[in-house]
Amino acid sequence: MPHRHTILITGASSGLGAEMARQFAALGHDLALCARRTANLDALEAEITAEHPDRRVEVRPLDVTDDEAVFEVFRAFQQSFGTVDRVVVNAGIGKGAPLGTGRYDANRATAVTDFVGALAQLEAAMEIFRAQGAGHLVVVSSMSAMRGMPRSMTTYAASKAGVAMLAEGLRAELHGTPIRVTVLYPGYIATEMNEHLSQPMMVSTGKGVRAMVDAIEKEKASACVPTLPWEPMKHLLKHAPLPLLRRIV
Repeated sequence: MPHRHTILITGASSGLGAEMARQFAALGHDLALCARRTANLDALEAEITAEHPDRRVEVRPLDVTDDEAVFEVFRAFQQSFGTVDRVVVNAGIGKGAPLGTGRYDANRATAVTDFVGALAQLEAAMEIFRAQGAGHLVVVSSMSAMRGMPRSMTTYAASKAGVAMLAEGLRAELHGTPIRVTVLYPGYIATEMNEHLSQPMMVSTGKGVRAMVDAIEKEKASACVPTLPWEPMKHLLKHAPLPLLRRIV
């Protein structure tokens, strides 16, 4: 059996975060779960502990746009478990509107949650890992980070690209140390956030998260998930002429 880790997951109350918690528990790991929706967290804790009674699961409320709360919650988990082996920076939102159309509020909320909130999580995680001398940092970016995206995706894509670059910078700094960094670039995976989309390349939450968990367990530096079709699509997204890009996104 693989080594048992304590894994901290933000945005764990639904979607990718909740399914990662289920799949990591099935692999034998203990869980530190946080999110805004505490009722969902409590239900998830009950579900996991009923199915895996030997797993340790703790939940705490967290709004990642509250800087002080991010540090407080991460430190509290570390103190409670004694160590945090892996942090998955997953919390995010998908609001957005074309720039200049009167929805600065939606674009600002996206940037603050998906970039500034992620920065706070990275700071809090790295504080723990530097003190421990080891750890595995996982950042959930997006395939949209491969290229500037049009319309309502513009701010979201920019925020996800920024988060990926923070992680890349950390990897360069930490190369050769016991602190590892993984960046995930998910494609279309079914969640509450994108349930309004009709997208032929959408995969189920379970299938998409299995690809994410596999990449995390292997501690890959980066991964487009699921590999097919997104690893080949990466090159198309990066290099397609703008008329073609407009048609595919």
